Amino acid sequence: MNIPFNKPHITGKEAHYIYDAVASGHISGNGKYTKMCQQYFEERYGFKKALLTTSCTDALEMCAILLEIKPGDEVIIPSYTFVSTALAFHREGARIIFADSRSDHPGIDEDKIEELITPRTKAIVIVHYAGVACDMDRVMDIADRHNLFVVEDAAHATDSHYTGNDGIKRPLGSIGHLAAFSFHETKNIQCGEGGLLAINDERFIKRSEVIWEKGTNRAEFFRGEVNKYGWVDTGSSFLPSEVSAAFLWAQIEDLDEIQEKRKEIWEWYDHYSESWLKDFSFTKPHIPAYATNNAHMYYIVCSSPDERIRMINHLKSKGILAVFHYLSLLKSPFYSLKHDGRELPNWDRFADCLVRLPMLYELNIDDVINEIRGYAALYRSNSNFLSLMCL
Repeated sequence: MNIPFNKPHITGKEAHYIYDAVASGHISGNGKYTKMCQQYFEERYGFKKALLTTSCTDALEMCAILLEIKPGDEVIIPSYTFVSTALAFHREGARIIFADSRSDHPGIDEDKIEELITPRTKAIVIVHYAGVACDMDRVMDIADRHNLFVVEDAAHATDSHYTGNDGIKRPLGSIGHLAAFSFHETKNIQCGEGGLLAINDERFIKRSEVIWEKGTNRAEFFRGEVNKYGWVDTGSSFLPSEVSAAFLWAQIEDLDEIQEKRKEIWEWYDHYSESWLKDFSFTKPHIPAYATNNAHMYYIVCSSPDERIRMINHLKSKGILAVFHYLSLLKSPFYSLKHDGRELPNWDRFADCLVRLPMLYELNIDDVINEIRGYAALYRSNSNFLSLMCL
């Protein structure tokens, strides 16, 4: 048996659309498929503007530029996240202020945000971990009262939603001022490497196109709005090629089918986890009432780091790759000397104990479930043996 943690799903139409893009003679960025993808996200999820990028990292870097982050500014981000969430703002000179995770979920603890705000705070960046929404009413209320910007790192959160106190269900990425999505090969829909910047504040729309197009107003030129284009602002080459956009379009067309299959796998994991709980101690995913589940990942949180290692090694011995997640940014060689020394106990628990189970479209979930049952039985028998030894 050989079950990888992830295998990029191919719909079968990717090569056809790539061929069409190549045959069109326009394979650099901002062509037919780029426009189709961007229009899809704007219409389905209500973003005021959507721009494809070469990665979620690039989309976050565009956020930092658009917010005019400068040396001395402070940006609050969750401690349990990928390096890109912090790096995009650090590169512009910001001091990163890490907030702890919730006790019931790896996402940012909304109760800890306000105490971290100072006169130098410029933005709050939240991460919808595993596609599960943060409490956006709380976050936006804090931001509004302190005149701060909110960036949604929605790398995991394509097609996931948040229901606010007003009862309205909103797509993640449509609530903050800006949002960044990922289409890396590990995501629900993917193009190998890719991302999207969602702009929800009209103040940023015009400038976002300039930054996206290497600091030029070339997008306006192509639309016939100006008769020539030039260098008008800072920026970089953030837009992907038409080959990537064509690949992504094939995924977008099958988004609902992909989501249905992933949710089916997630629900099976969650159903059987009830029986595993009887045999060994762990915590399963918590989804608040205000959040939907887009089945980006299924994870469990073991009782200790040693328990996590034992479980991962057991599954690996059976040909199943389960993996931990984020390494410590606070204790990294790059950032450890910059950290203010605050304890973040919830973050430590997730960093030390969280295990992600395989989540791929073609997964035969019975194979994984049977081996986890086997591990649970082994755990139970060892526990009984140790109990007898103590008598």
